[in-house]
Amino acid sequence: MISVEGLKVEFGVKPLFQDASFVVNPRDRIALVGKNGAGKSTLLKILCGEQKPTSGTVAVPNDTSIGYLPQVMILQDDTTVREEARKAFSSNTQMKERLDQMNNELAERTDYESDDYMALVQRYTEAHERYMMLGADNYEAEIERTLAGLGFLRSDLERPTSEFSGGWRMRIELAKILLQKPDVLLLDEPTNHLDIESIQWLEQFLAQSSSAVLLVSHDRAFINNVTNRTLEISCGKVIDYRVKYDEYVKLRAERREQQLRAYENQQKEIADMRAFIDRFRYQATKAVQVQQKVKQLEKIVPIEIDEVDNAAMHLKFPPCLRSGDYPVICDGVGKKYGEHQVFDEVTFTIKRGEKVAFVGKNGEGKSTLVKCIMNEIPFTGGLKIGHNVQIGYFAQNQAQLLDESLTVFQTIDYVAKGDIRLRINDILGAFMFGGEESEKKVKVLSGGERSRLAMIKLLLEPVNLLILDEPTNHLDMQSKDVLKEAVKAFDGTAIIVSHDREFLDGLVTKVYEFGGGRVVEHLGGIYDFLRRKNIESFRELEMSAATEASKNEPDDTSVNMHRKQESMKTPAMTSSGKASFLEQREQQKKIRRLEKSIKEAEDKISTLENRIKELDEVLCTPEGASDMTVVTEYTSIKKLIDQETDRWEQLCEELEEQQK
Repeated sequence: MISVEGLKVEFGVKPLFQDASFVVNPRDRIALVGKNGAGKSTLLKILCGEQKPTSGTVAVPNDTSIGYLPQVMILQDDTTVREEARKAFSSNTQMKERLDQMNNELAERTDYESDDYMALVQRYTEAHERYMMLGADNYEAEIERTLAGLGFLRSDLERPTSEFSGGWRMRIELAKILLQKPDVLLLDEPTNHLDIESIQWLEQFLAQSSSAVLLVSHDRAFINNVTNRTLEISCGKVIDYRVKYDEYVKLRAERREQQLRAYENQQKEIADMRAFIDRFRYQATKAVQVQQKVKQLEKIVPIEIDEVDNAAMHLKFPPCLRSGDYPVICDGVGKKYGEHQVFDEVTFTIKRGEKVAFVGKNGEGKSTLVKCIMNEIPFTGGLKIGHNVQIGYFAQNQAQLLDESLTVFQTIDYVAKGDIRLRINDILGAFMFGGEESEKKVKVLSGGERSRLAMIKLLLEPVNLLILDEPTNHLDMQSKDVLKEAVKAFDGTAIIVSHDREFLDGLVTKVYEFGGGRVVEHLGGIYDFLRRKNIESFRELEMSAATEASKNEPDDTSVNMHRKQESMKTPAMTSSGKASFLEQREQQKKIRRLEKSIKEAEDKISTLENRIKELDEVLCTPEGASDMTVVTEYTSIKKLIDQETDRWEQLCEELEEQQK
């Protein structure tokens, strides 16, 4: 489909890459990888024709269509979401207009027997058949499905695009590209503005798509789930690995080992030649051999070694004072913007040392709750920050708060303390600020570079509660590994707002799901949470399928189905013969939901009562009895137990009502 031959790109003295040759075949799923600045985005621009190479050829057949999503693009703000998405079907719209014109002409003319009229009928018939083959007016449903998959609500479709943030407008552009169904999809960081559910939907969409895909992404889980081939830009070359990303990482390590051995052998050979030349340079009898060695030395092409994987470097947070046992206690926290209730009655406790994730669709309140914890915005309910808590906060706009007059090195040097100051260059190198990059002024850095610098600065500050809001958006895989290792080794408490499953995997032990104005606690890691979500989705799908089947089955099958339902011992299934199968299923769902809530309430009450016992022992001592922090915590927990007990009783009453 796309053939690349001898491609070379130069922006300075040293080429970005050269002699790049590869072919993109139909249904290929290719990951384009390499360190930041290697030329990944440049290569995508060349493939779609937006940029010209220094030399080499890119051959694209005339009938091959290409869809390109850049990292940054100029967005239109003069239409609604639906109208903007319709632009993907501009050819259908134009064809519909031509059909309407011909139809009007056929209705107005009366020369039914003329050759000209019959030719018009023929043209209309052919155009109408072609229009029906392209899907006719069915694209409206396809638009809604695609926008829903990318996180838009039905009520969003008639809203002006100007009301949405840049990230949401990028989703609209992605939807337009996917709806066009091009032969080749070129996607540059498509997951940067997507939440976990939208990323999973995009994975499934690409898996079912007939398009070839070439993508750049720093989301390792996304790459592994979508691609089966890896193109690496390294040392000015494009190397083709016909394997998934995880297998490529292993092959690349083996390749680098081979390079190191070859490099060491070459260096030994060069050293031997130079030693020979130095030893016999002034001996006439050895003049010929010396000249031969000099010529051989000049012809040697130095072996280049792939860039060192800095993820192996260990980075730790500086030690900090120990915080109280419960750094964050939320008690019925709520937040409204005008009439819009973002969330309500948020109640949970984060213990010291826990690492938790805030997940959910964009706009459900994850960053809003973080701002409540930081006391940046007003809220309702009770929110207590524990004793001796020192917060390190990485916000999505953190990069804008840096001092633009300082260099990269100075920015970090001012916050580094102790032995860590001796390793500033190593740390900067791990986050792609090695060599001359460290002398750049902050004001000339790109948005991604500023985010990385703000992250390094945070890593060096002594804190015991770390709050990271989308920390991985502008980090490449090596830098993310360094950050993940640092957060893992962090002995304080961490709250991480992220859609990067690979980053969260093995890092968090509890997930708080935001959605529908509620915050639900899930014990376990991110993949435990996702598995439970998928199981629930499959159950709902099976229920709806069973409902459809019951509608279409003949009477005798319906009788058998009814008997089977009657034999089940669940009270909800036998309570009313008049209830439909769907209503019974809904009732079962309510019962399961109530039983789960009751179990959660009982567990929470048990935990709180255990803490009360601990505090009772402390209050029995003279020191504890005079410690107002302990007294305040004791009173707060007593209040929580009363509230949770009232909630438990209410849930039990609702369950009894459902089971009648």
